[in-house]
Amino acid sequence: MIQYNGGPVTPQTCAIRAWTAGHAFISYADPRDIELAALICQTFALDCGAFTFWKRGGAPDWDGYYAWCDKWLYHPACDWAIIPDVIEGTEDENDNLIGEWPFGHRGVPVWHLNESPGRLVRLAGAWPRIALGSAAEWDVSSPSKCLGRLYDVLPAICRNGQPTVKLHGLRMLNPRIVTSVPLASADSTNLARNIGLDGNWASGAYQPATNETRAMVLRERIEAVQSPACLNEADVRQFRAAKDQDTLFGDDALFGVAS
Repeated sequence: MIQYNGGPVTPQTCAIRAWTAGHAFISYADPRDIELAALICQTFALDCGAFTFWKRGGAPDWDGYYAWCDKWLYHPACDWAIIPDVIEGTEDENDNLIGEWPFGHRGVPVWHLNESPGRLVRLAGAWPRIALGSAAEWDVSSPSKCLGRLYDVLPAICRNGQPTVKLHGLRMLNPRIVTSVPLASADSTNLARNIGLDGNWASGAYQPATNETRAMVLRERIEAVQSPACLNEADVRQFRAAKDQDTLFGDDALFGVAS
């Protein structure tokens, strides 16, 4: 799978360590590093920034996003772009935005985990890649609940446990998710957010001497984890058995994830 490290990564010296010959996820909500990513990455992908705009409470400028995509989508290192979506919107609202998308299969539609499995099946029949967006009680901040939802719906678009389309996990570089779901790619801003948090690096005999070294350590940790080739049928059965029995689980009880 491909791990996209989201930006912006500051200072730029850290971005160089994080992205050189690697993969970047550049958001329209803060595209300051796009030229650097295009220069040094193996590949990069474009994010519409819907989640960031939603958190800020601002209105997105989709015409501006389309113009930005038109500039970068044809760069040899650019893989694809996320088609705009409405966080906490209806399926019709999100389908309408897909209908407005001007770049065909260079775009990737988002299926939110609180949407119907029928919409997921429909998207899988029309697009070569789908982005999985966590939402509501299935947010990635609760990895076991997120995984439970994925185990519940993904078999509908799998053949012999393997997805019939490429799956991208939005904000899904949590190792518990990565090692459990057959993702083709995923992204996270974990590296960008943690290189400057000194408290997270306070222990240990061999502490990185610089933020640039921290960026290299985090990148290596992230890229050391890979997705499986197919869904683990035992995990799927375990989840469904628990669901059938109306068993209530805490966030990490079902999958034995340490808190």
